[in-house]
Amino acid sequence: MEGVEHHTARVNGLTLHYAAAGPADGPLVVLLHGFPECWYSWRHQLPALAAEGYRVVAPDQRGFARSDAPESVEAYSLPHLVGDVVALVRELGAQRFAVVGHDWGAPVAWLTAQLRPDLVRGVVGLSVPPQPRSDFAPLPAMDAMFDGRFYWTHFCRPGGADAEFNGTPADEVFRRFLYGASGDNPLTDPPPQPLLPDSGRFLDSLGDPKELPDWLTDSDIATFAAEYARNGFSGGLNWYRNLDRNWELSAAWDGLPIQVPALYVLGDRDLVGAFPGMDQLLPALQVLNPTLRPTITLPGCGHWTQQERPTEVNAALIDFLATLPE
Repeated sequence: MEGVEHHTARVNGLTLHYAAAGPADGPLVVLLHGFPECWYSWRHQLPALAAEGYRVVAPDQRGFARSDAPESVEAYSLPHLVGDVVALVRELGAQRFAVVGHDWGAPVAWLTAQLRPDLVRGVVGLSVPPQPRSDFAPLPAMDAMFDGRFYWTHFCRPGGADAEFNGTPADEVFRRFLYGASGDNPLTDPPPQPLLPDSGRFLDSLGDPKELPDWLTDSDIATFAAEYARNGFSGGLNWYRNLDRNWELSAAWDGLPIQVPALYVLGDRDLVGAFPGMDQLLPALQVLNPTLRPTITLPGCGHWTQQERPTEVNAALIDFLATLPE
């Protein structure tokens, strides 16, 4: 991509790849992707924020794309991931930064802001909101609610999703994921629960479009597939395998408020918005998080917020970042 540089940094014993754009002395903005994604998910935000004078960095988080993928499942807990963000920022020589996360990147961004308000100027979450700690571990609860068919269970089962995704041509995996969870898929109006179909293949629930939506090209899919050639999908799946561990660890920061300016952006066809309990959580977000600005809801937008609606997301980010204290 024109104007985008690629670098590596040694962080917590791992080598992380990151894409960067904008002036080296500009205010730092860190963009954190989700699953199954990588730095390329921010292809529209890197140049847009750089043009506003920001130094924009989009790492491949541990386990993804060009970055190292530890073998141990336990190495993918939220404290490890927040530690990577803090260490990367230190390597970049910045004193303060803003952080934006999408999908799995959002919990990392929210927790980074909670634990390090001394470093974080402001935080934005796309798709996944800040969530209070529940009274019970998430995996058993979802298993009981959906008879073991909720997609988290499939992703966490050893050899399940790993075999399915790594055994399927990568371009097909990305084509199905990116279309299937998008607002362009008629099945996301209203958003369904992401359940494992009777075939036992999660990809079968997503469909395989004959034509791609306007925001997604064959070149985009080829780029994602190429970025995953090194690590495949297992590193990213290990993030899900820490869901219950993250719940156990979160007792240490239970009730800790977000103390910095915050913004949440959601598509009205995003499957996350239909998860159990979201109908009660979403209306209460600003009560639970006083620093949170009013939620921005994008009509017709599915799960891939910044890819499906780059113009709207870029405008929201630029407006939010301009209000942050130094």
